[in-house]
Amino acid sequence: MRFVPCNYEEHAEAILAIFNHAILNTTALYEYQPRTMATMQQWFANKTAGNFPVLGLLNEQEQLVAFGSYGTFRAFPAFKYSVEHSVYVAPDQQGKGYGALVLQQIIQRAQLDNYHLLIGGIDAANKASIALHTKHGFKHSGTISQAGFKFGRWLDLAFYQLTLNTPAEPVDG
Repeated sequence: MRFVPCNYEEHAEAILAIFNHAILNTTALYEYQPRTMATMQQWFANKTAGNFPVLGLLNEQEQLVAFGSYGTFRAFPAFKYSVEHSVYVAPDQQGKGYGALVLQQIIQRAQLDNYHLLIGGIDAANKASIALHTKHGFKHSGTISQAGFKFGRWLDLAFYQLTLNTPAEPVDG
């Protein structure tokens, strides 16, 4: 297994397949329609423009088995030290510890990039993701009840946060 920085040309199709499986079969993403390659092109462009990483975990056959990223939490200047992250594992690779490996890399990268707060918005019924985050030091910071509606039911959105010891000297502006 090895980590690589993901890019559109090499990894968009694999990431798209993982996203679309999550959209169609889970509440990990509060979306109804599968994404397209055009959506992926814009997603990668936004990550590049914001200088946000997309970290992929490849298996021995060079197949993407998991990935993670982070991006803008809220688009106001005072939130510049906070990012919202996500971690996804290919459906046939879940339960093997790959999500934990990716989350560890995301945490390390956020520290290197001088962020102070990692935020995860997790469907409150997603016990596996909640367990993964709490195992890595994330604390529950609130739940928005009935934030989404999917699969014929209301969904509660739980927020988990990890406070990092970076940056050493934060500044206004």
